[in-house]
Amino acid sequence: MKTTFSYLLFIVLGCYLSNAQSPTETLVVTDTSAVVDNKYREDQFYISVTYNLLEKKPDGVSQSGFSSGYHFGFIRDMPINKRRNLAIGVGLGFSSNSYNQTLLISEGNNGFEYSVLNDNETEYSKNKFTTYLIEFPIEFRWRTSTATDYDFWRIYAGVKFGYVIYNSSKFNSNEGDIRLSSIDDFNTFQYGLTFSAGYSDISFHLYYGLNEIFNGDALLNGQSIDMNSVRIGLMFYIL
Repeated sequence: MKTTFSYLLFIVLGCYLSNAQSPTETLVVTDTSAVVDNKYREDQFYISVTYNLLEKKPDGVSQSGFSSGYHFGFIRDMPINKRRNLAIGVGLGFSSNSYNQTLLISEGNNGFEYSVLNDNETEYSKNKFTTYLIEFPIEFRWRTSTATDYDFWRIYAGVKFGYVIYNSSKFNSNEGDIRLSSIDDFNTFQYGLTFSAGYSDISFHLYYGLNEIFNGDALLNGQSIDMNSVRIGLMFYIL
């Protein structure tokens, strides 16, 4: 009898515990699915590929071939309203920009010299200069994102400050090559306006340089070289 009673008690307790656990488990699942981060940020890594243009070129200077730029970095997002669709973004990145053109940079007795290449007089396969920068973007950001929507429209506008950590110039021809680096005539500090607009992970991107690529020591026929940079391309954002 004692054995039978123990067996029946074991079955009753088992059924009770089984029924008591079900609501608890359902509640946990429901609570977990209901969690929404209302303090979300759009912190983002970015990668950009651009086509680089030169504005205010001196007479006779033209671009040839494809001048490319590659950019990547991270932007910290700081929302400024309750809905969190407005924010300030501050970032740190790296940029490499090449410019294929007809301005020849050479080294003379009194420093670096500049001249314009004439295709009818000089046969060459490459003439370009390249800058490598540490960049600091600051953006005012508008977007349609929510805490649960990761595909949204965005418009980001701001400024970007750049510090040139290295530069180089390459000229290749059948008669000889000229390779220079750490040219003092480049402006070390460069800055410009930025604009990005798009949907989901991909945006159109524009950078317009507000100061010259070269400083006042770079002269072509006695005149300063006042070229500035314009970059047009695509920006990819990674959350």
